[in-house]
Amino acid sequence: MTRTLEVAIAAGGTAGHINPAIALAEELRSRGHHVTFYGQTAKLEGTLVPQAGLELVPIVVTGFDRSRPWTLVSALVRERSATSQILARFRESGVPDVAIGFGAYVELPLISACHAEGVPVVLHEQNSVPGLANKTSAKRAARVCVSLPQAIPAFSDRVGDPGAIVVTGNPVRQSVVTADHAAGRAAFGIPEDATMLLVFGGSLGAMHLNRGVCGLKDELLGREGLWIVHSTGKDDYDAVVSSLALSEDEKARWQVMPYISNMGEALAAADLVVSRAGASSIAEIAALAVPSLLVPYPFATADHQTTNAHYLVDAGAAVLVADGDIDAPVFSEQLLSLVDDPERRAAMRAAARGLGQDRAASALADQVESAAATRE
Repeated sequence: MTRTLEVAIAAGGTAGHINPAIALAEELRSRGHHVTFYGQTAKLEGTLVPQAGLELVPIVVTGFDRSRPWTLVSALVRERSATSQILARFRESGVPDVAIGFGAYVELPLISACHAEGVPVVLHEQNSVPGLANKTSAKRAARVCVSLPQAIPAFSDRVGDPGAIVVTGNPVRQSVVTADHAAGRAAFGIPEDATMLLVFGGSLGAMHLNRGVCGLKDELLGREGLWIVHSTGKDDYDAVVSSLALSEDEKARWQVMPYISNMGEALAAADLVVSRAGASSIAEIAALAVPSLLVPYPFATADHQTTNAHYLVDAGAAVLVADGDIDAPVFSEQLLSLVDDPERRAAMRAAARGLGQDRAASALADQVESAAATRE
């Protein structure tokens, strides 16, 4: 692909949808293409997309709550209005060469408008269990790109050509992929010869997981040379600080914070991660090839975090412990054995590197360019 493409992207609602879309946009821009986002200024994309230096065309849409069937009417009205807005912009600024939807309902009007104009559409699904928006849109897609092979069956009967479903991985932003180990250690004040344990439960934290780790305070701090960076989530920060009751000396080795903004550096510095198994967490852990102990959130839709986790577990790059076993011996046994076994961690890191998750943005960009070529 040598010519410059006009690329339209719809992603919104959560960081799990938006950050992979921005990662793709970064890759497309590095190839000389122009990217425009479509989303809602009042949602998270209204902050993250402009921060990344990308144009955001505002639209207004609402989701459909299946527990309140009457919301379907207002959702359809807003979707049609947004589609009309997008078509009007196409008439004014030109039709894009290709469009990409990242799974939230904000993609629906863009895909409808592109379908009406004969613009090829690519979908990207981050999770192992696809959402309704992508399943609905698949019939109009030239490519359906999935992060995990486990998502393929959900699309097999929704596309005309099974070859249109491609496993690309989940794009991770360059600031994460290119993070440096030494810079990460310096950022968190971790000695180069220390073992660093990174604990996080996603942007909202994970109360049960936090409690389980706090309960191992004595065993963990009893390991000489072990340093811990613990992101609790905003809502659980005070409770974790109170539960740990760290002395000033202990605080030097156990850093507690509500949120980690420089996650790339944290992962690059870490020797071991304890985490939930959201799609973005899995992608970033795999991209930095960090050995991990994964505790899937048990109430995720269709238990998709457990399926997500198996991407790393089945490759030998992670260990899985069920949330219900946090208070059982298996959690402490698995965590402490990983802390104490650098050779095992090295084998897990090598297995994670073999997944090639750090190349996901490039793989997805290849599919976007390939889909655009079908319109020429």
